[in-house]
Amino acid sequence: MSIFQRDSYTSEVTQFIESLKANKPTLEKEQRDGRALLWDKQVNTEIQQDNAAGRVAQKPYPYQTNA
Repeated sequence: MSIFQRDSYTSEVTQFIESLKANKPTLEKEQRDGRALLWDKQVNTEIQQDNAAGRVAQKPYPYQTNA
């Protein structure tokens, strides 16, 4: 046995996640489907370029009055 080897320890959170995955094997696929539904979108580059072209630069100090 190596002096650097630790006892096998798994936290309560890790045990909970492993038991959750064991009880519901489709969990990871459902998570990926949910992410695809909300986050993984096709980006329209033309609209992005139009938005970038129409952007107006902000003044360094927006609360300063023009006196």
